Amino acid sequence: MPINSSILLTSMDERGVMTLTLNRPDAFNAMSEALLEALQASITQMSEDPNLRVVVIQANGKAFCAGHDLKEMRAQPSDAYYRDLFARCSQVMMGLQNLPVPVIAKVHGLATAAGCQLVAQCDLAVSSDNATFAVSGVNVGLFCATPSVALTRNLSRKAAFEMLATGAFISAAQAVDKGLLNYAVSLDELDNKVAEMVNTILQKPRVALAMGKALFYRQLESSMVTAYEDATTTMACNMMDACALEGVQAFIDKRKPNW
Repeated sequence: MPINSSILLTSMDERGVMTLTLNRPDAFNAMSEALLEALQASITQMSEDPNLRVVVIQANGKAFCAGHDLKEMRAQPSDAYYRDLFARCSQVMMGLQNLPVPVIAKVHGLATAAGCQLVAQCDLAVSSDNATFAVSGVNVGLFCATPSVALTRNLSRKAAFEMLATGAFISAAQAVDKGLLNYAVSLDELDNKVAEMVNTILQKPRVALAMGKALFYRQLESSMVTAYEDATTTMACNMMDACALEGVQAFIDKRKPNW
């Protein structure tokens, strides 16, 4: 069953589409310790659910996510506390990547610091065209080191470092151009665009997407030789799966696959 709390609303429909809604609107959905804990609990549960097909992360209120809760952070100034906090945030981010299904960020308003990191960490991202993005920790003397990990795996080096070093905001259109977003659409079209993406994914076999997603991220961190070796093994295993055998036969027979 989906985990619900007052700060993270969860709902999975009959198709296996899980929607996680950040629900701290008065705090611009800042990532408090409690929100990180709720996200981690949901990720752990989702990772064990064979019916899960897609995850959509959205938010209530005027913002998507303003990053870490600075008031909470400032109240407990110790090295041990900060190491633990950022490690738990990193665990959430890696948990999203390790889920065997595509994760889509559905963004409106602002996404800053760890909120921008969350967008970058998702496999796919769509925003309203009035959304804005920044890794703005440097503006308060804190370089966004952990957000830089996800950011530099989406943007070119110079584009990422410019955002990190200046703390400047970029528009949704710029975020598309730089590779942070797949699409930026009008706020009125945001629901439809995400639904279109979800529906397209649902037409594909879960097992193929799970194998493909895992390989996609592994090979990014490998040499080209190792990446091709891994991809060869993955593709051969995928081809031996019933879904691929049926899909290829359906193509040959000029019919829709029976998945």
